[in-house]
Parts: sequence; structure tokens; C-alpha cells
Amino acid sequence: MWKARVFTLYPEIFPGPLNKGLYGKALEKKLWNLEVVNIRDSADDKHKTVDDTPFGGGSGMLLKPDVLGKSLDTNTKIGERIFYLSPKGKKFSQKIAKEISKEKIINLVCGHFEGVDERILNTRNIEEISIGDYILSGGESASFVLIDTVVRLLPGVLGNDISKNEESFEDGLLEYPQYTKPQIWEKKSVPDVLLSGDHAKIKDWRLSQSKDITRRRRPDLWKKYLSKEKK
Repeated sequence: MWKARVFTLYPEIFPGPLNKGLYGKALEKKLWNLEVVNIRDSADDKHKTVDDTPFGGGSGMLLKPDVLGKSLDTNTKIGERIFYLSPKGKKFSQKIAKEISKEKIINLVCGHFEGVDERILNTRNIEEISIGDYILSGGESASFVLIDTVVRLLPGVLGNDISKNEESFEDGLLEYPQYTKPQIWEKKSVPDVLLSGDHAKIKDWRLSQSKDITRRRRPDLWKKYLSKEKK
């Protein structure tokens, strides 16, 4: 069973949306597990201090390495991968999600303030990972995104595993347009090819649409796709 262990200053936030829909049902069925660790529990002083000012000056506060280090050492085992959700980390992708889904357990550190002491990242072999080029107030929202992306890849979570292979990014392309009933809505009809019953033509149309959408909206992905096709 795949497990996510989340280190946070706000444990009350969890499981949050992960307790609803597909993820909540999968949690009940024990297809995956969630453990939440309160970093503040590892602070030794009476005020439970978890942050301090950065050496060299600067705005904001940093998570103290002794507190976070103790929390990690107490709750993780040697060999387990630890990820720190950080805007300066390696960008998260569907490929990385698939890789993470093969782990038995992952540890996610949710940062706050201005970040964490660099020494904790180096001494605990922590991998920094980012969900995008923007700043959040804390790592909790990012952890929801990462867990959401991975859990849906786990066996038995989605009702139709085939759908996972037809989604955006699975073949290097963005997903094709989708349509449902009614056939005509606000004088706009579903493309004729989808009503033809010709599965070969439908497959070709969807691939063509995926290519066109990717080329227009994500030239970076399109370039990678063309490079892959040439090999």
C-alpha cells in the first residue's frame, strides 16, 4: 500500500480534499494511506519555537534545522525518499508522479515562512520539488497537488485504468477535446466524426486534435514530442 507522510505546522488542514471523492474512497479501501506529522511537536522549548531569523539579515523567518531534523529523524526510516515542496525545486511532472507512485512511502515537508535552513536539505538528502513557477504561502497546497496526482495512478483508484493512458501528458501531448450529451447545445453540435462509429477515424481525429492543441498552447511540449517522434 502506497503511503504519504506529510510534515506540516498545520496538521488540522489534512486530509482536507483528499478525504473526498475518488481519493476518500481509496483511503477507506486502504488503497493508500496518509500520515500527518506536526513539526511543532519536535520543538523542545516551552513556546514550541519552530522558526528563527536568517543569518546575514533579510526578511522573514526560516524553519529551524534542529526542530525539523528531529521531526524527520523520529518519523522516517533510512532509505525513504523525502521531498521538500519548494519553488526552487525540480519541476513536478506526470513522469515524476509515475516514478513516485512506485515507492512504498514518501515523505513531504511543507515549508512556511521564507523556507528552511539549507543544512537540513543537505544532511537529510532531501529532494526539492516544485509544482510551478509561483509562490504559495505554504507547502500544504502543493502537497495536495502532488498526492492527488500520484494517488490516481495507483491500481484500483480509478474505475477505468484505460482513461489514465488517454489523458494529457501521458504520450507527451495535451488531451483532445471531449463532448457529451446533448448532441446539440446552444446551436453547437458535437463533431460529426465522434458520431460516426468509426473507431479508427475517431482515434485519428483525437490524435490530430491533441497535436494541434499541444502545438498552439505548449510549444515546449510540442518540441519534446517532435524530438521523441524522430528517434
